[in-house]
Amino acid sequence: MAGRIITVAQQKGGSGKTTLAVNLAVCLHARGHSVALVDTDPQGSMGRWFMERMQARGEDEAMDFSTSSAWGASYESEKLKRRFDFVIIDTPPKIDSDLRPALRVADLVLVPVASSHVDLWATEGVMDLARREKAEVLVVLNRTRPNTRLSAEVAQKAADLGAAVAAVQVSNRVSYAESLGQGLGAIERARTGPVVDEMAALTDEVLAVMA
Repeated sequence: MAGRIITVAQQKGGSGKTTLAVNLAVCLHARGHSVALVDTDPQGSMGRWFMERMQARGEDEAMDFSTSSAWGASYESEKLKRRFDFVIIDTPPKIDSDLRPALRVADLVLVPVASSHVDLWATEGVMDLARREKAEVLVVLNRTRPNTRLSAEVAQKAADLGAAVAAVQVSNRVSYAESLGQGLGAIERARTGPVVDEMAALTDEVLAVMA
């Protein structure tokens, strides 16, 4: 059976796209799935993370990495999904026609939104483009401070825009940044505790949406 493609997209920089992408990849990998990562962002953060991971852990046939131009994302991901259970595409922080191929092939588009109205405003462009490509979208509140009024407001306004909003919120934890710099997922560094529960729940929710 062909693999599934998840595109992570957000117009605003600093939303935590790469952090969300690699942590989801690590969680899926930990559950026995094979995962291919495709970086279309010229900044190359995902590639740097993967190189750190290779140095720390060596090669892993169940996790691969490649780069692609934005226009080449559809070809690259369609090719990879014949070999991997999941293909996760990290996209540049911009919304234009170049993003369309990565949205068009996606079984699910994850849109990370930090807890601010500015980030939410930036989400509208992504959602509009995704709708034109008939892509399913799941907004994930990222870098949140749990149980704050602002997080609740942003979640409600995202829902008002017609977006499906993940029940799980990804908190603003130092462990995400620290593990990223080591080529790890947060669950590999923490092993137990809130970050593990949080990412496990988000992975469950993503898989349920794609079922």
